[in-house]
Amino acid sequence: MAGYLSETDFVMVEEGFSTGDLLEELTLGASQATAGDVAAFFVADLGAVVRKHFCLLKCLPRIRPFYTVKCNSSPGVLKVLAELGLGFSCANKAEMELVQRIGVPASKIVYANPCKQIAQIKYAAKHGVRLLSFDNEVELAKVVKSHPSAKMVLCIATDDSHSLSHLSFKFGASLKSCRHLLENAKRSHVEVVGVSFHVGSGCPDLHAYTQSIADARLVFEMGAELGHRMHILDVGGGFPGLEGAKVRFEEIATVINSALDLYFPEGCGVDILARLGRYYVTSAFTLAVSIIAKKEVLLDQPGREEETGSTPKTIVYHLGEGVYGIFNSVLFDNTCPTPILQKKSSMEQPLYSSSLWGPVADGSDCVAEGLWLPQLHVGDWLVFENMGAYTVGMGSLFGGTQTCRVTYAMSRVAWEALRGQLLPAEQDEDTEGMCKPLSCGWEITDTLCVGPVFTPASIM
Repeated sequence: MAGYLSETDFVMVEEGFSTGDLLEELTLGASQATAGDVAAFFVADLGAVVRKHFCLLKCLPRIRPFYTVKCNSSPGVLKVLAELGLGFSCANKAEMELVQRIGVPASKIVYANPCKQIAQIKYAAKHGVRLLSFDNEVELAKVVKSHPSAKMVLCIATDDSHSLSHLSFKFGASLKSCRHLLENAKRSHVEVVGVSFHVGSGCPDLHAYTQSIADARLVFEMGAELGHRMHILDVGGGFPGLEGAKVRFEEIATVINSALDLYFPEGCGVDILARLGRYYVTSAFTLAVSIIAKKEVLLDQPGREEETGSTPKTIVYHLGEGVYGIFNSVLFDNTCPTPILQKKSSMEQPLYSSSLWGPVADGSDCVAEGLWLPQLHVGDWLVFENMGAYTVGMGSLFGGTQTCRVTYAMSRVAWEALRGQLLPAEQDEDTEGMCKPLSCGWEITDTLCVGPVFTPASIM
């Protein structure tokens, strides 16, 4: 092992003990604490991250994964992914500092923000981060002046009209402008070594991947004509982090593999990268959040009181976190989080019209409406699954917690799989290409037969 992650960084979970059991213990402890200052916390299953990684290697064997740090920058996630050999895609100085602080070398870092501050370009130059992206002349000129030894990746626009997250309006060069940008780079003595794209998160249009890879092939040919040594293709990310996604990860992988075989066949000398965030962490994190206030609101519905003998009501619950923090997906992804009750209710308990609100005195801080829940009380805990993407480090600016405690856990099976992976320094030439069975998951008994796990030792 590379030594990024140790057993002291997480709770070792034995067989038969689940995330739910750990959550129950932690919520009980938080409820009994006299200070009562814990309003929300996460439990992170690092074994799920390990399992996702081996699934990626199985489905996309040519991909060298880089983790998008902004998606979830919690230390346990960064350490386990570094241990698995991933590179890191950073958007700013703070993220570069963060991954280098845990020991990740500069050769495994991509400064992938096409809109960079000059001071942060200089920081990348000073700390050995050499692979940067660009998509316009202004950005190129900044790098020429502040980081002349950089290796550049040209970010091209895609058709992301069907995606949940649209990036191409803001980032990405059109095909028509690529030759001009490549010519400018050549005149400025800056080497363009590859092409990147991103179809946007939640893209249901599989053809977008094929078209983007085909467009990248055209840009590679332009670059070769102009004397650039192009050898990196970055296919971005946006892969789903949940099993029930509209388009399954395996379907996306099949399309990408077919397009790569057609436009960048194996042996062509091109390294295939991907920048993944949600894929790795969404399902690994479970959030527990406490009810900090409640109010019953009587509904003015003429005739209902005579029919039922009681006035209909709805219950408003205020949580320790809201849409300006951990539940920001309500605003940005148009999601409707569904709570799981920590205390199991009996079938006989009546259900009431309910809504969940954050701690901010703001009419927009609504987490969920239209729920039917039993009577809950201040201090009760609600559990939300699949909360790993763009939540950690997103503490509320108004009244919520600035940071949320994360308890990391991993099963012994997953830990042994992580420890047993083959790294380049430990490989014999005779064993290269062998399949090794790996079991990696909390209750996973199947084995994944994947190629040897490699470390992207350098991206230059």
